[in-house]
Amino acid sequence: MSTERHPQKNATDKEVTNRKRPEAKGRTRKGKDILEQIRSAQKEQKPSVQKQEKARRLPKPEPQNLKARLVTVSAANEGQRLDNFLITLLKGVPKSHIYRMVRNGEVRINKGRVKVEARLKAGDLVRIPPIRVEEKPNSYVPPIKSEDMPNILFEDKDLLIVEKPAGISYGLIERMRTTFGSDQFLELAHRLDRDTSGVIILAKSRRALVRLHEMMREGEVQKVYLTLVKGDWVNDRQHVKLPLHKFLTASGERRVKVDKEEGLPSHSIFTLIERFGQVSYLEVELKTGRTHQIRVHAQASGFPLVGDDKYGDFDFNAKVEQGLLGVPFKRMFLHAHRLTLNHPISGDKLIIESPLPAECKQLIEVLEKNAK
Repeated sequence: MSTERHPQKNATDKEVTNRKRPEAKGRTRKGKDILEQIRSAQKEQKPSVQKQEKARRLPKPEPQNLKARLVTVSAANEGQRLDNFLITLLKGVPKSHIYRMVRNGEVRINKGRVKVEARLKAGDLVRIPPIRVEEKPNSYVPPIKSEDMPNILFEDKDLLIVEKPAGISYGLIERMRTTFGSDQFLELAHRLDRDTSGVIILAKSRRALVRLHEMMREGEVQKVYLTLVKGDWVNDRQHVKLPLHKFLTASGERRVKVDKEEGLPSHSIFTLIERFGQVSYLEVELKTGRTHQIRVHAQASGFPLVGDDKYGDFDFNAKVEQGLLGVPFKRMFLHAHRLTLNHPISGDKLIIESPLPAECKQLIEVLEKNAK
């Protein structure tokens, strides 16, 4: 009996095995079918995806009505280099593209080929080739409200000298251009730090701007500032001649430091006005106009400016904001007080002064009162 049972058992196992195999094959075929369907769908979609990628890579077609134009050079642009004229006119176009257009003869003056360094004359006709200029997002700059308009200290057809407020939220020149209109030539002749208040010159003509730059390089413009520094200033009059070097921090912020190897010659004259114990009130005359010059020269001399958020004593500034000096004070105390120069066109002598802003004046009055 044992010999009869074993074959039956083997047959039964074989039957079970045979029954399972078709099911496994069925599942495998089904998986292959699904995979094949996915691949087929991908093949059908692939051409359209490739077309989309190719369309993205192709340059955008230029508008049909885009044509070359002729721009007449105004008296305000008399003497300006062609490249600088084009860079200002074609905002948003890379400089490399502008230079290439001039080299290729696409830009012409009075129908003739020119070089980028060519000087413009009033009445010249400049040919500008067809070019797409893409608008930058959020490029709108609001005009200055009438109540926020800087005080005008002097104005004629060549100059506009105003009283810049501290901490203006947009660049002064951009807002002034928006206010006066794009037809009016308007350029800064020099700059003030964002948190510095006081006298600043804007040129209303190209020839005035060029001459002002020459005068400043030659030291023909006297700039006098008023400042309050931390500490008991020692000398009644002190010349500081420390070379200054500009650099960028890891975060991309512009800074300046004293550097005897790489720094540019810089000269500031500090004159004591009054001592108040914790702080000293000074007048500063700039003999050179380096970036952050007064701030770095004062800090390097051991007397950082009150309220300076880059080179100052931060703990001391925080206490000053809370009223340490007798009244809360929440800005940098640096004011462009006086400019003395000969008019760049007429030659007349100009002395332009701006009194201390109300918050600075109040702090000095409180310090003087507490010192008595």
